[in-house]
Amino acid sequence: MYLKRLKDLREDNDLTQENISEILKISRPQYSLYETGKRDIPVDLLTTLAKYYKTSIDYIVGLTDTFEKYPESKQK
Repeated sequence: MYLKRLKDLREDNDLTQENISEILKISRPQYSLYETGKRDIPVDLLTTLAKYYKTSIDYIVGLTDTFEKYPESKQK
């Protein structure tokens, strides 16, 4: 399910795989492997995407259908 969410989030924001790969500081072919499910996306990259899209990792991976971002933690 999260593979579809990765693509849908990208397309809903009028972004290309190249745009996202630049945000994640990885190659476009590497990002394509994540979006097509040929490789699992690392948690640090999911965190970056959740912050970028202002949503939760749970939403991206399909654990919830609620798009809203969780409140920021006060712990640093």
